[in-house]
Amino acid sequence: MGMNEKQLIARMVQEINEGVESDVVIMEICGTHTQSIAKYGIWEIISPRIKLVSGPGCPVCVTDKRYIDMAVSLSQREDMIIATFGDLMKVTGTESCLSEEKSKGKDIRIVYSPIQSIELAKEYPSKKVVFLAVGFETTAPLIGKMVMKAKEENINNLFFLTSLKLMKPILKEILKDKTHCIDGIICPGHVAVIKGADYFSFISDDNNIKTVVSGFEPIDIISGIYFIVQQCKGKIHYHDKNLYKRCVKEKGNETACKILEEVFVHEDGNWRGIGIIPDSAMVINKKYQNFDAKKVFSFGDLPKVIEDNCICKDILLGKEIPTSCRFFGNKCTPQHPVGPCMVSSEGTCGIYYRYRKEG
Repeated sequence: MGMNEKQLIARMVQEINEGVESDVVIMEICGTHTQSIAKYGIWEIISPRIKLVSGPGCPVCVTDKRYIDMAVSLSQREDMIIATFGDLMKVTGTESCLSEEKSKGKDIRIVYSPIQSIELAKEYPSKKVVFLAVGFETTAPLIGKMVMKAKEENINNLFFLTSLKLMKPILKEILKDKTHCIDGIICPGHVAVIKGADYFSFISDDNNIKTVVSGFEPIDIISGIYFIVQQCKGKIHYHDKNLYKRCVKEKGNETACKILEEVFVHEDGNWRGIGIIPDSAMVINKKYQNFDAKKVFSFGDLPKVIEDNCICKDILLGKEIPTSCRFFGNKCTPQHPVGPCMVSSEGTCGIYYRYRKEG
């Protein structure tokens, strides 16, 4: 009779913790992984020698101030409806945020899917509806499909303000820094669902760093830590490991990838706190440019961007933990965030705050 899930987790944790003679640094890229690690107490059950650090995989956290400034500017137009995911509401721009503008009576609607932006545009034909399209490869295909649908149905009052990022370029940027000390990386299963497990093979091929693609349940994450640690100990050997085969194919989702190719092109992207990363942004191409809010609307004189004084950059790059920041837990809280990592439910600072993770 095979072991049940709890027994299997206990067995893996025991083997993970046995004989760890030096620190093993593992980066989980995705904020959903960080959230699961905290929620299920994985921090507490693995050896303190196994250092779990968070990466830049929270789309809200890396949305730059200029983008928020543009969204705020659009919200101030009388003929405008802004549709956005809730996590963006408290992200500060240079002078304001969407939550503040909504309190002033601006028409800002929280939606749970890009599909709702189509519905809003049809319901309010005399208004201009702008959907704030923020995300990574995971959400980009659905947003791309909505752009295609708007064109097919000739919906001329719907526009998309995009801040869509690619995971591979930022990881390459992190791994270029030879002071990173990363031994293994847990790659996000939902990105791999779209792009395929092979999308992350460069991590091990080019950098000799142990790599797994993982889902988000406790057994998925523990399995990822197990395979990385056991390889560091020299007990197992493999190239890279797809632990999410129930959802992830080696080459990904062909239909979703075709949508990305149809609607978007790549250009340099501005990552909040990090800066410009070459070819890391997905932007709407010329074929669909009539739906690109950045090309359709004039934004006038936007305020000069003033960067945050917190250490979100180092947290996003896995160099620091939130409790190292002088603002954490006092000046910076989820109710009154200083930096973007405290705002989102997937932001590392917000997760540390909720689960009170110490350094």
